[in-house]
Amino acid sequence: MSNVYIIGLGMIRFNKYPDRDVREMAHEATRLVLSDAGLEKEALEAAFFSNTFWGMFDNQHSIRGQVVLRSMGIEAIPVTNVENACAGAATALHMAYTGIRAGMYDVALALGSEKITNPNKALSLSAYATAMDVGNFENQLKLMETINQQLDFKIPGDQTPPGEGRSIFMDAYAMGARWHMKTFGSTQEQLALICAKNHWHGSLNPMAQYQEDMTVAQVLADKPIAYPLTRSMCAPVGDGAAAAIVCSERYLKKLSGARPIRIRASVLGTGTDRDLDGEDIGERLVKQAYDMAGVGPQDISLAELHDATAYGELHQTEAMGFCPMGAGGPHAESGATKLGGKQPVNTSGGLECRGHPIGASGLAQIYELGVQLRGAATGRQVEGARLGLAENGGGNIGVEEAAMCLHILEKV
Repeated sequence: MSNVYIIGLGMIRFNKYPDRDVREMAHEATRLVLSDAGLEKEALEAAFFSNTFWGMFDNQHSIRGQVVLRSMGIEAIPVTNVENACAGAATALHMAYTGIRAGMYDVALALGSEKITNPNKALSLSAYATAMDVGNFENQLKLMETINQQLDFKIPGDQTPPGEGRSIFMDAYAMGARWHMKTFGSTQEQLALICAKNHWHGSLNPMAQYQEDMTVAQVLADKPIAYPLTRSMCAPVGDGAAAAIVCSERYLKKLSGARPIRIRASVLGTGTDRDLDGEDIGERLVKQAYDMAGVGPQDISLAELHDATAYGELHQTEAMGFCPMGAGGPHAESGATKLGGKQPVNTSGGLECRGHPIGASGLAQIYELGVQLRGAATGRQVEGARLGLAENGGGNIGVEEAAMCLHILEKV
């Protein structure tokens, strides 16, 4: 089987765009990715479109990709609609990769576009709960309550009930963080350090939703959300679109002036019923990714990890094998995950600062890795970047992600 390459990257800055819609943002990202690849739209042989909430907000439940692409003159080709919660965009790339790897296509588009901001803030926040098992939502809340009681964790100050004024996912991440603190001795200050690091990275990234540097003290003093998380430690509500064009080795040989990035591994998996002490979905899938790529965690130059909260990054640095389980806090304190460190993590600012429009986030991770591997991240370049890893989780059932997609990319 031949290699698969990314030959085009496109992204609009993630932000709150009250006057833009899913379709228009997707159009811009598509134009950008075609321009970056040096292709006309007629070159596309297939497309995979990721979106999660368009139906909920604007009643466009079906044929979303066809609506977006046909309205800009991309028609007749197979279009597959992808919905995999926060992992949707990475799943779209995985499907494009598998289609090319199987020899079905020579060039394909992976595209994600999402609009979550809404005048009705409660509607925006309630949308996230649909990325859980809605039919058993009360059971999910009971599970979280049971785990919190078992932890017997003393939480300072009054806490608002789950879901009030925030996404229910913040409560799930807070529960995981408290478990980690109880089990391994990690601290709120370590989470704040991770967050401050990402705010510094975001301040250097013109594509980030938040571009304001913050100190550890400022992060800790920010509005409490769900202990130990403060507002700065949590991904914001926002909108945006991102895209990638992938091609076969055969097609690449026809191009001149291409700046290809090889996809060394693309892995998609589903969570399992487990307790918090069991092997997590990221630990399982990254083993597959490393095996497929023929590399180990020590070979990764940089990573974009799914940090819907600062605890998400702490945990995933462990799950990806960048440090021992339980050592994510000290690992961050060592400076290893900061620009200039051993293995920088979330040089884009991560979901916390780059932003997290659900159906586009996974491809924004790919955009950042691609820019870094091309050596084009002006002012924030990871020196000698050769291999990049992207981990994109989606939804939640029980105590872990319902879905997850990992990619390992290589500089050519």
